[in-house]
Amino acid sequence: MESLYDVQQLLKRFGIYVYVGKRIYDIELMQIELKNLYESRVIDRDTYLQGWGILKREHHIEESREGD
Repeated sequence: MESLYDVQQLLKRFGIYVYVGKRIYDIELMQIELKNLYESRVIDRDTYLQGWGILKREHHIEESREGD
């Protein structure tokens, strides 16, 4: 996984479709869903950490855009 799109595709494999309407909220909801998959032992630790890092990076990007 390298991008937000890749994380979306991972979630879609488990029937999770996220669209709130505002990108930063979408990212926050994806973080929650990713954590739930990991805690349910559906995905492994490496996949979780890789996805979490991508979501964290994208969240920071969105925060900086909103701060302008």
